[in-house]
Amino acid sequence: MTTPQHRIGSGFGARSTAEDVLHGIDLTGKLAVVTGGYSGLGLETTRALTRAGARVVVPARRRATAREALDGVTGAEVDELDLADLDSVRAFAERFLASGRAIDIVINNAGVMACPETRVGPGWEAQFATNHLGHFALVNRLWPAIASGGARVVSVSSAGHRNSGIRWDDVQFERGYDKWAAYGQAKTANALFAVHLDALGREAGVRAFSLHPGGILTPLQRHLPQEEMVAAGWIDEDGKPLNPSFKSPEQGAATQVWAATSPELDGAGGVYCEDCDIAEPAGDGEFTGGVRAYATDPGQAARLWDLSAALTGVDAFATSP
Repeated sequence: MTTPQHRIGSGFGARSTAEDVLHGIDLTGKLAVVTGGYSGLGLETTRALTRAGARVVVPARRRATAREALDGVTGAEVDELDLADLDSVRAFAERFLASGRAIDIVINNAGVMACPETRVGPGWEAQFATNHLGHFALVNRLWPAIASGGARVVSVSSAGHRNSGIRWDDVQFERGYDKWAAYGQAKTANALFAVHLDALGREAGVRAFSLHPGGILTPLQRHLPQEEMVAAGWIDEDGKPLNPSFKSPEQGAATQVWAATSPELDGAGGVYCEDCDIAEPAGDGEFTGGVRAYATDPGQAARLWDLSAALTGVDAFATSP
């Protein structure tokens, strides 16, 4: 059954924190994999999940930095993973599967935003490759552990998905690069990935969600010049936040933690969330919230899945000829 893309009245909101949404939830004995779980929202997510009793595996491109950031976080373990390198994704997945552990939660949190034009792998645009293709390959390679745990898979999308749908005629931006359009396409891909993974995985008890965490100042903005953030009204000349709608990291982590753990979402999936609830559909001219139709379209989701499988050479659901 398809889950309606409408609010359910969760009782939480934009100012709820990850700790708020986990109140009364015991994750003892559960195992989570949180990419980028050592910085920004990922770090707050790791802290919240471990406080609730979960074991959290944090695959990190900067392993030493991750260990330092997670020092003292009981229940967190660090491994190596570079999402822009499919060999690194394969190696991490093989190490994890060899441990024989089941996965209860996957949070695809790591990402890059509005970076200068960068090419990775066989010439792929870096935001699409890192934010989407790397996570696509990771989840497919970890599928035996995800399926055996009946996991929830949560992909961190963004309101930035409104900047672009999938550019089917030029996915890799070979005909001119725009950093915000590239970011928008990658975030739309995160949402569509959840739509199709949920359709494929629900028979195994796996459900998938995507979300907008809100506006938060974190290391994700590292590629943005200060003057650009000042001009956007995000910060003042001294770097202090100006936008009253911005969230703290603890509030920004809440929606992904809610999507990963809330009993209110039992039996649901394939939807885009924001402010600790399922989001409403957004009209084409609306920029105040919600999700665009192209980011939840099942046909586009299936088409993106096929393209991603062809690009990465990985598909846990492929049938033998």
